[in-house]
Order: sequence, then C-alpha cells, then structure tokens
Amino acid sequence: MDLKKNMTVQDFDIVSFRYKTSLMKPKHRVAIIMGSLTDYKILKKAEVLLKELKVPFITEVVSAHRSPEFMFEFASTAHEKNISVIIAGAGGAAHLPGMVASLTHLPVIGVPIQVGSLKGLDALLSIAQMPKGIPVACMAVDNAENAALMAARMIGIADEKIRNKVIQGLKKNKAKVKLMNKTLKKA
Repeated sequence: MDLKKNMTVQDFDIVSFRYKTSLMKPKHRVAIIMGSLTDYKILKKAEVLLKELKVPFITEVVSAHRSPEFMFEFASTAHEKNISVIIAGAGGAAHLPGMVASLTHLPVIGVPIQVGSLKGLDALLSIAQMPKGIPVACMAVDNAENAALMAARMIGIADEKIRNKVIQGLKKNKAKVKLMNKTLKKA
C-alpha cells in the first residue's frame, strides 16, 4: 500500500499534527496501534478525531503475531513514553488488544476490524471475551471514532482542556438532534 500516493489534505494535517506532538513532551498521549497496515484505513478515523480534540497521539504497527518481541517492548514501556491510553485495532483472531493489555497497566481499548467472511464478529468476540484480570474495553466493529472518544474521555478526567473539548462535542451532538427534530417537524 503506497500511502504517499493516495494522501489527502486531511492526511497531511494528521501527519503534521503527529510530528508536532512527537516533538513535545505532552502529559498524556494516546497510542493507536494495529497489527497490520491494512487496519490503518479504519484506525485513521481515530487519528482524525483525536486531532480535532487536540489529544496528542502516536500511531504504529505492532503485530502480536509477526513481531511479538516489539509488541512486548512497546506494551511494557508505553507508560514511560507518556502514553495514557492504548487503542489497539485488530481483525480476525484479534490477539493484539488482549496481549497488550496483559503487558501493561494502562487502559486498552480494542477496535475489532472487519476482515473476511465473518464480518468482524470473530475479532469482536476475541476482544470482548478476555479472561478475568485482563480488561479490554471493546468498541463496535470498525468503530475507531468511539475508541478515540473513549480515550479522550479517560484523559479528560485529569486534563481540563481535553475534558472541555469532549463536553463541547456533546453539546454539538445535542444541537444536531434539535436540528433534526426541527427538520422532521417541517417535513
């Protein structure tokens, strides 16, 4: 997959935001990780929302199957890099979120990704059915936006600026519903 060839203005904004925040020493960051680059088309939606909320993040491929040593190192040292929450997207057997959760004390949010004929149900069940003691918050299939919002809410507990951005988003949602009802009444 040639990412540069298909990049949009939004893509360049995300790359620029990612680069700028990598130079800073933010108190809280979100790590967005995936088992394969093919998962990026879904997890990119988390980047877009985190950028909008001004939540610093990093994005990496961290495969539970193809690079278990790197996954182990990443998960066990994430807290040392000011990472507060990990969003882990995976399809199929979807081992990445659970394996990472077993190696860190940080909250892990799993995003099941639709791959193959089971339409993401295999990944959903894999992420949702973690054993006691290894919690993973599980989002709906392909719903990276909710993963980003959940991460922002978690960080917003301690960060007032991010909390206020989340609250602004809730107010926008309420205004949209009011507008929909006005439109419906006119129809």
